[in-house]
Amino acid sequence: MIHHKLSKRDFLKLSASAGTLLAAPAWAQQGASAPPAAPRGQVVAGISQEPTVFNPLMPGSEVDQGVWWQLFSTLWFIDAQGNTVADLAREVPSVANGGLSADGLVWKVKLKPGVTWHDGKPFTARDVKYTLDLINNPAFRARNRVGHSLVRDITVVADDEIHWRMESSFTPYMSVLSQTFMVPEHILGAAADPNTAPYNQAPVGTGPFRWGARRAGDHIQLDRNPAYHGQGPYLLRVIFKYIPDQTMLYTQFRSGQIDYLGLSGIQPSFEQEAAKLRGVRIMPVPTPFIEHVALNLGFGPFADKSVREALYLGMNKEARIQAIYQGRPLPTESYVPKGHWAYNDALPAHRHDPKAARALLDAAGWVPGSDGIRVKNGQRLAFSNSTTAGAQAREQSQQLLMQDWRQIGVEMTIENMPAAVIWGNFWQKSQYQSVMVASNFLQGSDPDVTARFSSASIPAKGGSGLNTYQYQNPEMDQLLAQGTREFNLDERKRIYHRIQEIVRGDLVLLPVSQTVIIEAVKEKLVGYENNINSSSNCWNMRSWYWAG
Repeated sequence: MIHHKLSKRDFLKLSASAGTLLAAPAWAQQGASAPPAAPRGQVVAGISQEPTVFNPLMPGSEVDQGVWWQLFSTLWFIDAQGNTVADLAREVPSVANGGLSADGLVWKVKLKPGVTWHDGKPFTARDVKYTLDLINNPAFRARNRVGHSLVRDITVVADDEIHWRMESSFTPYMSVLSQTFMVPEHILGAAADPNTAPYNQAPVGTGPFRWGARRAGDHIQLDRNPAYHGQGPYLLRVIFKYIPDQTMLYTQFRSGQIDYLGLSGIQPSFEQEAAKLRGVRIMPVPTPFIEHVALNLGFGPFADKSVREALYLGMNKEARIQAIYQGRPLPTESYVPKGHWAYNDALPAHRHDPKAARALLDAAGWVPGSDGIRVKNGQRLAFSNSTTAGAQAREQSQQLLMQDWRQIGVEMTIENMPAAVIWGNFWQKSQYQSVMVASNFLQGSDPDVTARFSSASIPAKGGSGLNTYQYQNPEMDQLLAQGTREFNLDERKRIYHRIQEIVRGDLVLLPVSQTVIIEAVKEKLVGYENNINSSSNCWNMRSWYWAG
């Protein structure tokens, strides 16, 4: 356990040595027999959004990440107990083992010997260097450069050892690297343009499964990697079956065609029935995802804080949580999940007060027009809201929001679209007006939100990051920088509490709830483990197998 008073040296030792404190494997915890001696069977994972991004360094969604975990490996990963576990690295670097300097600036990573890419070529330190260099290449469309941009002087010492220096100490980098998948220099490095390389549609990794086949709009098949460097996999193949209609998705799970139903989970309207199914394990899973209404602050009316405050007052959050989700989600005012050490439980509680909302808009000069919709300087207070088409609960939620906001003189229209469209440039380049979305704001297990709220992380303004809200605030930028240089846990907690106060006070987004989803697996499928440190519970499919 990390104590509250930590020196920089102690923090680095603790954060990097957790990999030695491994819990019992999932099969032992579940009381199942040990994995089979020879791989057998397959798992069909049902998902409601289609994976479309197969280069793990490019902007992708949580469903894409579920596929990445099968095809690729990281230097280390964070398991379900929060331990940092070596993967491609021989050991997690720490001050104790000489992998980290006491000031956190010098990193020396030793790699596991004998690892090969799916095409048989050896994985070496040159691939690690290439991966980090590619992320930092301004011409490459990187998913996230936060932390990586501080890396300097990368030196390949040997095939199995790489060193680098950080321009400044960056506390979250251990977590960032836990979700940075390595890519092959010998393939991507030979491409004319890594952004459009054929590799991006037929990836080669070092992960437990290899690229098999893809039928766009239907499924992806991944086949067992017989030369995998870790334990497993115990399955012959994994199939990600894409069914956008969540009623049909559940129906196929109920009939046995789908073995694992995760990420979107079982819709609330099917929960009671699902609980009675035989041969199935139903699991309520608190996730790091925060359901919220994302506002594009570059859209005129939303630049007015009074409008954002009025929308929040006008939103009946509790009705949505009870009527649509049967009270399952956890109401929240923060983007940090409850139970996390950085969570601020002292944020002002939301209240549903349409009268106060109307008064606020009146005072801000938004006057009701002839049709009841407010107008200011000739602009109607009207905007669109988008989410993934076919997401039943969200679509019901949108209907309630329309009614809530109509009562305060605001017009919301619904413009839903397929996942591949909405989470492309529409979301990433801030082409939306408002979006209903659930996001995981953590960096691995770290609360750094530089990628989300820094003024330098706005893709629509040339930045690299996830600040699609287009939020800009000098105090926020300063706090984000402090948080990533600070090693004292009490001080970090103070910084991230203040950041949460600012996000809540400015209503950068309208928080609704922390997502609790109902995931389901067939009873005889062993190895599934909920991991709040990962955006996808497919993170350890290499360990899954069929009992009996």
